[in-house]
Amino acid sequence: MAKQLISMESISKRYPGVLALDQARFDLNAGEVHALVGENGAGKSTMMKILSGIATQDSGKIFLEGSEIHLHGPRSAQDLGISIIHQELNLMPDLTIAQNIFIGREPRKFKFILNDSGLVKAAEKLFDQLHLNLDPNRKVEGLSVAQQQMVEIIKALSFNSKVLIMDEPTAALTNVEIEELFRIIRGLKDKGVGIVHISHRLEELKQISDRITVMRDGKYVETLATKDATVDKIISLMVGRTIFQEAPHIPSDKVQPVVLEVKNLNNGRFVRNVSFKLHKGEILGFAGLVGAGRTEVLRTIFGADKLIGGEILINGKKVLITKPQDAVKYGLGYLSEDRKLLALALSLDIESNTVLGVFKKFARFGLTNNRKIQSAAQKQVKDLSIRTPSTKQRVSNLSGGNQQKVAIGKWLNADSEIIIFDEPTRGIDVGAKSEIYKLMNDLIDQGKSIVMISSELPEILRMSHRIVVMCEGRITGELLNKDANQESIMALATMRD
Repeated sequence: MAKQLISMESISKRYPGVLALDQARFDLNAGEVHALVGENGAGKSTMMKILSGIATQDSGKIFLEGSEIHLHGPRSAQDLGISIIHQELNLMPDLTIAQNIFIGREPRKFKFILNDSGLVKAAEKLFDQLHLNLDPNRKVEGLSVAQQQMVEIIKALSFNSKVLIMDEPTAALTNVEIEELFRIIRGLKDKGVGIVHISHRLEELKQISDRITVMRDGKYVETLATKDATVDKIISLMVGRTIFQEAPHIPSDKVQPVVLEVKNLNNGRFVRNVSFKLHKGEILGFAGLVGAGRTEVLRTIFGADKLIGGEILINGKKVLITKPQDAVKYGLGYLSEDRKLLALALSLDIESNTVLGVFKKFARFGLTNNRKIQSAAQKQVKDLSIRTPSTKQRVSNLSGGNQQKVAIGKWLNADSEIIIFDEPTRGIDVGAKSEIYKLMNDLIDQGKSIVMISSELPEILRMSHRIVVMCEGRITGELLNKDANQESIMALATMRD
């Protein structure tokens, strides 16, 4: 029988106007990975903020190894061996790896002088425990996201953590980096560390977790042994409703006109002689490994990257696109993979964001028509089911799924007939994914056309009518959905020159 590390019982937490947790519970054993899943707003993060001392429950009890504990902040949790690694990494780029790990706890000589050699040796000792090859004197600003993730794990373990909470640890990692992270997690399990793993990627939980607890609307729903849990079962528990998953069927005898054709597109080593066609009312999926050149191809078509060679035809006519404004004029929209940095102005409200890039459409004699902007925003909120108290709400206050809907609304206001979706469901929960899929299908039903880049093969297979596969800047194959599977896509995605 596994030793129980954590037991959270009858935990409730209320914020102004919101009951975030309602008599919720969770437990964690030594040497296990316990996944915590649920839609955005289900209460996962609040539950873990309470366990890590960031927030305090209104009622309920927390037990560590059988004894009740009272947490008065993150440091008190760390002192008890409970550490959390947030999705947004919290490192200081100008400091070295060793300095980041022991910041505020640096070894000293004679109580006053920093012991730099002791600092490096302490960091190296932790690296050895995890079999990591890192230079403790290297500055964090030069590390990849995956390496920064490792530094966060080492920093957490430097507190002799018994409990490690990981919030979306694989969201920004490549498949190779994920495997390395999983190797470290398995090593921690072997040492008896209990790990809480929060993730929207249900397929990966099947690889790494031992148990899965589902939350919905601030309440505990059920705990499943991972070996007995199917993805469909987990989803049904999470959302409590039917999930809309597949792209609408296109009859094989119905040939639609080509709305976008690309011929011999070139833009350096990431885009080499790329040619493809997109038909009206079609979802064309772009698959490939990180670095294959998928995003670069679509950014070049949209005018965000410079075109070196090749032709772009829209509705059969050759067009010259040198900047995004040209693409918008020809009816193209681009939903960037980094919605927070490139797709939205988070500090602005929904109204402002839904007309970004097309202000001229809502202006007369140089003055914006605020009533027209508000009406357009309200229409998008209604049509896209954006959950918000008002169109005056700042976009930064919306969930990831609702932010994505606002970004889609921006291109609908621009009358885009061809919309490029780059990683459309990255970082959003399964319920919001379902809504994005339905929106994509609604767009197809309206006669619009979509190019979708996704690193999630189940998503590519679920939502694409045809699939273009890239490797090292060139197209290595094209598959009809009925002929495609994960194995055939990966074979093409690794087909080098």
